[in-house]
Amino acid sequence: MMLGKRVMEHMKLTAKIEDVKLVVGLLGSSKGYLERGVELLEGQFGAVDFASEIIPFDYTTYYNREMGDSIVRQFLSFEKLVYPGRLAEIKVDTNQMEQIEAVDRCRRINIDPGYLTLASVVLATTKDASFRVYLGKGIFAQTTLCYRDNTFQPYEWTYKDYRDERHIAFFNRVRDKYRQQMQAVRAKKND
Repeated sequence: MMLGKRVMEHMKLTAKIEDVKLVVGLLGSSKGYLERGVELLEGQFGAVDFASEIIPFDYTTYYNREMGDSIVRQFLSFEKLVYPGRLAEIKVDTNQMEQIEAVDRCRRINIDPGYLTLASVVLATTKDASFRVYLGKGIFAQTTLCYRDNTFQPYEWTYKDYRDERHIAFFNRVRDKYRQQMQAVRAKKND
């Protein structure tokens, strides 16, 4: 009898978890590889509703050995909302997409999925760190940006490119869209 009660309580709690806005950071060894990444992602997750401008990725040389010296960066968000508990599964899927496009076992695109809520931007990664939480399937999550004082703000561990004002502006714009989507979802539930 006690187990049934716990299961019911768990179901009530998980029912309150709202869907989130899927966001992806793309790195490509060329603009063509970014376009291929978008094609693969839309095939799996549906239409992109916002795409940032494509800019040179010159924040670090970490990826240069694998991807070359002319890496470009773009961020995307997707129209369809997702359940946040799917993040590990989504990261596994995007890792497979990277391998599809690899040349001589070197990635030509790096796909970093995450999600956006009204309060934060969360990223998935395969690397552990003190500020990351294990999700399962070899995947960790980290909160990368938090929303306060009417804008997204970085943490001390936030990657340099996520600190860039152009990218902060992109995430703020996506947050506005997500807020509108959630208002529509809530209004529909109340009808």
